[in-house]
Amino acid sequence: MVSAHSDGPPARPPGLADRPLVTTKILIAGGFGAGKTTMVGSISEIRPLHTEEPLTERGVAVDDVSGIGAKETTTVAMDFGRITLSDQLLLYLFGTPGQERFWFMWDELASGAIGAVVLADTRRLKSCFPAIDYFERRGVPFVVAVNCFDGVRTHRAQDVAIALDLDPDVPVVLCDVRRRESSKEVLVALMEHVLTWPDEEEVAHGDQMTGHREPAT
Repeated sequence: MVSAHSDGPPARPPGLADRPLVTTKILIAGGFGAGKTTMVGSISEIRPLHTEEPLTERGVAVDDVSGIGAKETTTVAMDFGRITLSDQLLLYLFGTPGQERFWFMWDELASGAIGAVVLADTRRLKSCFPAIDYFERRGVPFVVAVNCFDGVRTHRAQDVAIALDLDPDVPVVLCDVRRRESSKEVLVALMEHVLTWPDEEEVAHGDQMTGHREPAT
């Protein structure tokens, strides 16, 4: 079922009307049932848009539902929310569908995104590999957020980084995406990582210094 909202841009304080309003977006990605919809819902300052449909017997036969308890719905397009970071900056959140049959939508959702959060569920850690591979191949800065579910043993961030074979500069944070403050901490970690990300000129200069050449396509 699709739930929409009619919220417009937030009211701006007097005297700021002549300043440009910058909007940007990030993706919330990860495996099926990792908590993407929950994170968007917990952090969004507007009523989020969800494209959730009930799981059916046919879908269960296609999607891997092992280890995700009593999950009854699935995202079939995207989740959408918004958070205001400052008077001049709006951050739009796009939650990607986790199932392989919906991966064809990722390119459209990723267009223009400055970074991404990859949610990891340690009960099904391998399910976040496709998202990690996707952002690594496209040079999109991302953080891995380990969603700590009730009754599941907590793993150290460095152990998760080793298990996922992450580059040393990829931040790994522990979180509970049901809690707004915890979701905020994940976004702060991502924005800090994005601010340290080298721009295209720096990358090109580094490739020239090391003699690296992109493979022909």
